[in-house]
Amino acid sequence: MRRSVVEQNENIRAVPALNRLSWDGAGWLSRLWWVPILALAMALRFYHLTSAAIWGDEGSSLLLSEYAVTDLWFHAAHDVHPPLYFLLLRGWIEVFGDSIGSIRSMSAIPGAVVVGLGIWLTQQLSTRRAAVLAGLLLALLPTAVRYSQEVRMYSLLGVWLLGATLALVYWMRQPERTRYLAAYVVLMSAGFYTHYFTALCVLVHWAYLGLQPRGQRLITRPAWWLANAMIVLLYLPWLPNLLDLVQHVDQLKVGGDIGWEEPVNLLSLPSMIWQFLLQDEAVDVWPPLFWLFPLLLIAVVAITAWHSRPARLLALFFLLPLLLVYGVSFISPVFIERYLTVYALGLPILIALAIDRLPSRLAWLGAALFVLVAGVELLGLKNTFTVDEQNQFNVPVEFINRNYQEDDRIVLSDMMWYLSYVYYDQTDAQLQLFTPPKPDGTSTRPNAYGFGTLVDQDGGRIYLDHLSALPADTRRVWLVSSNEAPDEFAPLPGGWRELSRQEGGGARARLFVLCNVPAPQPEGCR
Repeated sequence: MRRSVVEQNENIRAVPALNRLSWDGAGWLSRLWWVPILALAMALRFYHLTSAAIWGDEGSSLLLSEYAVTDLWFHAAHDVHPPLYFLLLRGWIEVFGDSIGSIRSMSAIPGAVVVGLGIWLTQQLSTRRAAVLAGLLLALLPTAVRYSQEVRMYSLLGVWLLGATLALVYWMRQPERTRYLAAYVVLMSAGFYTHYFTALCVLVHWAYLGLQPRGQRLITRPAWWLANAMIVLLYLPWLPNLLDLVQHVDQLKVGGDIGWEEPVNLLSLPSMIWQFLLQDEAVDVWPPLFWLFPLLLIAVVAITAWHSRPARLLALFFLLPLLLVYGVSFISPVFIERYLTVYALGLPILIALAIDRLPSRLAWLGAALFVLVAGVELLGLKNTFTVDEQNQFNVPVEFINRNYQEDDRIVLSDMMWYLSYVYYDQTDAQLQLFTPPKPDGTSTRPNAYGFGTLVDQDGGRIYLDHLSALPADTRRVWLVSSNEAPDEFAPLPGGWRELSRQEGGGARARLFVLCNVPAPQPEGCR
């Protein structure tokens, strides 16, 4: 009996210790609540990472990254993007190689980092519950997943701009801490060296500071102006290149690097919101639903921003660039999803803030909103990951690689095909770009700006104005063009006989033998 009492006393003393151990362990684990969300974000961004073929814009990134640093600076200056991403890509390839998995990982990893920054920013503006919801919606955001799987600068830009916005929030809370402004200067400068649309983020930050109550307006502080002056100073080395590019905008239009965008209309704005979440413009959706869903989201954003001052920063981050670029596009169309995908990151965070602010009696409404948005995102992810691997541009290129014979000629009808083809080419052929003159005799050769800067130095060997200008000893020619009518190579010279063809990714590769050449005639003519 005595032993039983002693054991009971020992057990009683052990319970608090056990509870304390469990509580401490739970506290330690609770600080890692964001890890599963980042794991989800990483998994989604690496899922099917290599399924889609390299396309033209990605090919241009790879061609730029092949230049030596000084040459890269020059050619990037003649392109329509600043050089930082391409410089980093060059270093990445030197370390990790140029396989599709490697080069796209340089976008997938920053894409997951963006989700972490979004969680961090949300927790600074609201509660942990809001941060969890924001993290989940950011991890699932289809437009962010898509552009985390391309060899382009958009996910990296998200790191710079969300990081800069986070630094701004910290500085606003502790204006005496200049290290936050120092971080802001570095991040915004990196943004400007990555993409010109960083200027929209500048407008967002200045607008938010300007909207603060009169006694809290940090916009008048000398430290803020000094920080922005430092950003300008750091950008000065690139500024002459930007001004030179602006002066040659007509040459960019001639080359098709700008000015190819479709004009906007009343449907473009809701279509863009659908595109962010569904990866589909939704023009075939039932008309009331087409309008109601985007309007619901805009209403949620507006109401949340009205009742929450911190939410106004995210509302400006999402809405100001979207509406400004939409308005400008009535004059000069630039309303393209990938240009705005970094600013779409504000939408999931705002939805999370809206749900978190709802009173407990309306918890069902918040749950319904979360399920609705997450459900649309899941459909968007399905659209993102739907890739027909047998209908990709690499299929016709690999067909040529397998059937290529020494001295075959390969001619491509379009610069975008050329940029993609270079990555997959395993032949020793000099690829040529078909540049037939216009009916009035005007040349269609690219100029030294835009994509033309990537091949201009080799233009004499690359450009082919007439198929009849091929060397006289040519026996076989591969023609790569769109698989849609009309045929960009028509009319073909006499005596050309088609032997085989392969389609994929919207392109068609055809092998021709030239039967009008001196004997011996190639196989297929007899």
